[in-house]
Amino acid sequence: MNTSELYELFIHHPLITTDSRHCSKGSVFFALKGERFDGNQYAQQALAKGSIYAVIDNPDYYIGERTILVEDTLKTLQELAVKHRKALGIPVIGITGTNGKTTTKELLASVLSTKFNLLYTEGNLNNHIGVPLTLLRLTHEHELAVIEMGASRPGDIKELAEIVQPNFGIITNVGEGHLEGFGSYEGVFATKTELYQYIKRTKGILFINEENKELLNAAKGIEQYTYGYHDTAFTSGQIVESNPFLVFNWKQQGKINQVETQLIGSYNLDNLLVAVTVGRYFKIPSGRINRALEAYAPTNNRSQLKKTSRNTLIIDTYNANPTSMQAALENFALLKTSPKAIILGDMGELGSKSEALHTRIVEKIKSCPLDKVYLCGENFSKVASGLPTFKTTDELKEELKRNPLTGYHILIKGSHYMALDTITGLL
Repeated sequence: MNTSELYELFIHHPLITTDSRHCSKGSVFFALKGERFDGNQYAQQALAKGSIYAVIDNPDYYIGERTILVEDTLKTLQELAVKHRKALGIPVIGITGTNGKTTTKELLASVLSTKFNLLYTEGNLNNHIGVPLTLLRLTHEHELAVIEMGASRPGDIKELAEIVQPNFGIITNVGEGHLEGFGSYEGVFATKTELYQYIKRTKGILFINEENKELLNAAKGIEQYTYGYHDTAFTSGQIVESNPFLVFNWKQQGKINQVETQLIGSYNLDNLLVAVTVGRYFKIPSGRINRALEAYAPTNNRSQLKKTSRNTLIIDTYNANPTSMQAALENFALLKTSPKAIILGDMGELGSKSEALHTRIVEKIKSCPLDKVYLCGENFSKVASGLPTFKTTDELKEELKRNPLTGYHILIKGSHYMALDTITGLL
């Protein structure tokens, strides 16, 4: 079956699933392959659980006309998403960046939802599978979409941009993330700016931080709306306070708007300013923008404040790389509170530069005013001589049980695989 024929079927059965455990009645199951599984093996189970069709790419699992055989299920899923995106023609904002893209996406959704019927990426479905699945949730009722795009190797953003076909582009920043796949900062930069190349070719529009001279240079020749800290930007803003919640102001035609957010970290100013800029571009009144930003509260272990019976926690355990780790430490050092403790876990996917980058974080820690330090993971254990280290999260848990912390403000940050979110119940 070709993509056009499959699209006709999709119009009548617009619910897509890739998980045979969750097959709603009338859904279409796509049998995708992973490192440890082959979705083809679950096609029959999906049909039994409620799917009306199963799309497979292994003829050994063909069991009749309710199985649709294609050459490559993932490629077919992506082609179906592209066809659907073109058919509806709804404006799309594409977001990428090393840090802040998910928070920015959530802030944009808060602002834009005050005016539009909006579709936006759920959770972290920002890869070659999650992006087409998100696009296939578009309906005629939607007026605008915000799609997050992640990358872990060269060419990822080029591939995703061809699927998303964004009319607007945002790169939040470029930092030292996923170096194992990219090889270098230059590799990260080249991949992220593939979004700019797509926007330039299709004559789209960028929302860009005018403080980032590298990105400005890469964006030459593209229509753009800027944000930053000076009046030269389309939207300019300044931090008023960050202790711990960020309060900032922004200017519109000489009028100053002050916003009291529920976000922690001065590094979130850029994320907030791009949300204001996008809101202004789409002619959302300033009061509505401000209220939307003030109402947003993170719930995804990204700079999330939690008060327990014994301590105040800043939980930032969803992910970590050297750029975000350093920013979190700098912000925590500025908080006017005492005593302070940090619990940091290893940063993953840094390849050959892992030891040097973990060492750099250790040196940063030594320059910060901290009362207690806990470092967790094989990488920190190799380089953090003189500081308390634990090779595993379980070892750290045992220490916190033996010697519990009370009365502290505690920053908890590490890569997702370190599972530092599991220690919060001990604090």
